Amino acid sequence: MDPPPRLDKALARDVPESAALSRTRLARLVEAGQITVNGAVVTDVKARLEEGDEVVISVPVAEDSHILPEDIALDIIYEDDSLIVVNKPAGMVVHPAPGTPGGTLVNALLYHFGGDLSGVGGQKRPGIVHRIDKDTSGLLVVAKSDAAHHGLAAQFAKHTAQRRYLALCHSVPEASDPRLRGLRGITFEPGNILRIASHLNRHRTDRQKQAVCWAGGRHAVTRTRTLERFGAPAACALLECWLETGRTHQIRVHLSYAGHGLIGDPVYGAGRKLAQKALPPAGAEMAQRFGRQALHAASLGFDHPVSGEAMAFEAPLPGDITALMHALVPDRDPSTVA
Repeated sequence: MDPPPRLDKALARDVPESAALSRTRLARLVEAGQITVNGAVVTDVKARLEEGDEVVISVPVAEDSHILPEDIALDIIYEDDSLIVVNKPAGMVVHPAPGTPGGTLVNALLYHFGGDLSGVGGQKRPGIVHRIDKDTSGLLVVAKSDAAHHGLAAQFAKHTAQRRYLALCHSVPEASDPRLRGLRGITFEPGNILRIASHLNRHRTDRQKQAVCWAGGRHAVTRTRTLERFGAPAACALLECWLETGRTHQIRVHLSYAGHGLIGDPVYGAGRKLAQKALPPAGAEMAQRFGRQALHAASLGFDHPVSGEAMAFEAPLPGDITALMHALVPDRDPSTVA
């Protein structure tokens, strides 16, 4: 009763959640001629509807993806019929792109799944609901079906999925630092938790970079706290970072803006040098030539998109970051990192 006047609005309201058809997927089905109104094919999402109209949706069998499977080893943390959680190594791109047509996580997943994919968005492909940068290591959850993709994507869109990162940064963010307290968008919460809030948008002159801005762009909030200090005086720190939002390069951009860019970051930390006299020579040298941003997606939590069960996963720091921390403090206790 009382249908919305436009087809797209009616579909968004009335298609059952169990169908796991997003608005984007429904719009594509309309454009592909897969929806009829009173027996006639309709290809305009703005088509008018009247009370009593019969709308039929035909969902075609998922097609094979154009992306080729590749036999690449995966560090699988968890897998069931709906999803898979993997620990991505640094250096691996998540999805093929013009500059990286192969060797990606998606190529590896297609090989791993074989024929065990019900299809996402009309193709037999893994459902990528969030990404981490090529040179960031750590946890990713990937959907194996439309239903799982729909449920996971909704959680990431609402920012209810929990993500915790570990990072090595230059110097130490301190609540007592008047420079930090004078920066727009920066506040400190109880427990010496640094909160950085801004908008992020593409850099005006370098389109490969993101930049802090205050008008336009997308709202972004990062929280961090210091877990460990290295050097005397402290030259760098191990941070725990939480994402309230999940924007491209968010942690890297926000920490760089705060003056605490990540060790090894070639984009947002280029040219930054550690205080050599504060660290063991071997540690200072290793940090100076560290080959990637020292950032690791350490934990991931979400509700299972089909069963509703609360799920939580952890991935320990990779060898290159732990080796760097050992070089910074040769006699440190490795068990101090959660």
